[in-house]
Amino acid sequence: MDDNPQPMADTVFRLPGHRLITLEGRDAAAFAQAQFMNDVALLEPGQWQWSGWLTPKGRVIALFALLKRSDEDLWLVVPDADATALTAALQRFVFRSKVRIQLRGDLHASGRFAMPARAAGATFADDGDAGMELDFGTAMAPRTLRLASGEAAVDEAAAARWQAVDLEHGLPRLPASQVEHWTPQQLSLDRLRAFSVKKGCYPGQEIVARTHFLGQAKRGLVLLLGDAAMDAGQDVTAGDVAMGKLVAAGFDGARHHALGVLPLERDATALEVGGMKVVEHALRDGLAR
Repeated sequence: MDDNPQPMADTVFRLPGHRLITLEGRDAAAFAQAQFMNDVALLEPGQWQWSGWLTPKGRVIALFALLKRSDEDLWLVVPDADATALTAALQRFVFRSKVRIQLRGDLHASGRFAMPARAAGATFADDGDAGMELDFGTAMAPRTLRLASGEAAVDEAAAARWQAVDLEHGLPRLPASQVEHWTPQQLSLDRLRAFSVKKGCYPGQEIVARTHFLGQAKRGLVLLLGDAAMDAGQDVTAGDVAMGKLVAAGFDGARHHALGVLPLERDATALEVGGMKVVEHALRDGLAR
């Protein structure tokens, strides 16, 4: 897939759908540790990780990047979920904790297909009032995500390419129709080191840990390319046999991409989506944090 179209490296563009939620207060880190599926305690100030919030049955409500500025100041960069609804839902679990949860409308996400100036891997660059810089790329696909007060210009082609890179690396961009349907293992989020099976309790932890330790993960993500548009929720079939479903889809101007949840062990056979033949490609590595 090396011939994918590449936007200009110096082009800065808006990342639609990306919102920022902040957790501030004495109990911010403890609240995040109790609610989210990754181990916040492993993060040093200035680091970030992939994480998410699950239902009690272990289904993914939202995926996000969790940034730890300090134990009293954590940021969630949420790419797809309804951030207003997510903020309100999290607020219901505050109880007596000293934490303030806010949806920030003053900071906006932008992207650029180039190496960050100062951020690297799981270490972000905090420029104070000037914004925040994160390394959202890999050695083969450099990308910078920036949070700042100014809004970048709209570039639909560049934003679509950004989403395609996410899908190629196994970061599922879940639309509303796929929320609360899939476990972290079914979404192969172990590839991103996005959840923990060793830390203490959090919503859905029992399901996640049992699946892991009993070896019950039977399905995972598969990257599929096709010649026409695909939609999340469509069936993936092999002849007359239903193999799985699409959970995310996109188009980068040259290729139609989709991620499907399929059996990990299956015979090599031709796959179709809506009667269209699709080609399976290996997921790229390097986006884990």
